[in-house]
Amino acid sequence: MPIDQAELTSDQIIYPYPRHMVHENEQKDWKLNTISTLLTEYVTLYVKVLRRDIPWETYMTTKLITGTTLQLLRRYDKKPEIERALLLENDGPSYIRVFVNILRDIQKEDTVEYVLALIDEMLTVNPKRTKLFHDKSLEDEDIYEPFLRLLSKGSWFVQEKSSKILTLVVSARSNKNGLTANGEGTKKKITSIDDVLKGLVDWLCIQLKKPSHPQRSIPSSINCLATLLKEPVVRSSFVQADGLKLLVPLISPASTQQSIQLLYETCFCVWLLSYYEPAIEYLATSRALPRLLEVVKGSTKEKVVRLIVLTFKNLLSKGTFGAQMVDLGLPQIVQSLKGQAWSDEDLLDALNHLEEGLKDNIKKLSSFDKYKQEVLLGHLDWSPMHKDPIFWRDNITNFEENDFQTLRVLLTILETSSDPRALAVACFDLSQFIQYHPAGRVIVTDLKAKERVMKLMNHENAEVTKNALLCIQRLFLGAKYASFLQA
Repeated sequence: MPIDQAELTSDQIIYPYPRHMVHENEQKDWKLNTISTLLTEYVTLYVKVLRRDIPWETYMTTKLITGTTLQLLRRYDKKPEIERALLLENDGPSYIRVFVNILRDIQKEDTVEYVLALIDEMLTVNPKRTKLFHDKSLEDEDIYEPFLRLLSKGSWFVQEKSSKILTLVVSARSNKNGLTANGEGTKKKITSIDDVLKGLVDWLCIQLKKPSHPQRSIPSSINCLATLLKEPVVRSSFVQADGLKLLVPLISPASTQQSIQLLYETCFCVWLLSYYEPAIEYLATSRALPRLLEVVKGSTKEKVVRLIVLTFKNLLSKGTFGAQMVDLGLPQIVQSLKGQAWSDEDLLDALNHLEEGLKDNIKKLSSFDKYKQEVLLGHLDWSPMHKDPIFWRDNITNFEENDFQTLRVLLTILETSSDPRALAVACFDLSQFIQYHPAGRVIVTDLKAKERVMKLMNHENAEVTKNALLCIQRLFLGAKYASFLQA
């Protein structure tokens, strides 16, 4: 399914703010000012880094760079983009070798930041330049090692730029099934792709768990993951590193442009993981589904809604997801979404697919055999059939089987169960039987249900007392008047 990669932009920032410090009307102004200030500070730092004058001649004198490297740097450094573009087009791999060697051999932070900023600028202008790192002439160079090492060293600027560059470069390699980086077939020891991806995923998970930077760690990490998780091997590493546990809490309604972008990229990650079975198993037991539903109910951003709906489409047939979606009210949400003016064909197709799939799930969940099994086992819960009028209208005569066996077991649950949920559901189902069966009041009275339900009107659980009262109302007043009182 086509997802617009242009929407996956980098350097997105989310800015938390102390809600207890300001009134609601003041929060927006405070937040906008904070965003503006922090963004300005970051851009200022980036520009400041690129304006530095690096003493390349001194580095040559001390033999940290060669004469050839110095010549290449003189041609490239501080030159207009049009001149740099020509140099990279004619001799790009040589400049990549220069940058990688500097990062490997020179430790001074000002210089490291400057070279990382040059590479970042080069790739931002033309992302296709990542292919230069994989040129055959560089197969003896360990192009990943400097960036991997810098993830745990230096300033946040160094770490963030290293993670971004490493993500882009490793994702641009042509042989994504291979285990080694450039250097295959050489005697020189080269960092393996396995080590690169594992090191990068571990660092990203650490940033999500304990951010090094209060504003930028999480959005920067999610931005990298949105690119990396396209690879099955990364999905495996991410799940093994318990990354999903860190991802799910980020699924929450967003209001600012920065937080919307973070939400979009988080949902993109979840969508990619919805193709991976071990990730699906975790999603089934987490709060991911309710959180996604909460977001899609209130979001007006088509790109966010599209990703969530596509995720639901992937999960619908997996395990108990279909039943969960019905329980959480997704059929009604889908109807509401279909009534809105969306332009994306993938979204419209996915909504239609979801609607049909959810209808099939409701039919399965609403079968009398399933209901009977639930009652006989005593495992009553608020599954869709209990409140589905169609289920009761279509199946009410089935309760007469074996001398009202299912109804009698329901009454036994009222007398013996200690589970408040089971008692509440049993009371409700009894009231449904009274409402839908032509002789419901007479049959329930003959089975002496009134005394059992009356006792539950004093139950300590509010859900039990509420449904016991409904049952008694329907028993004494009839369905029409009981429903009127309830309303």
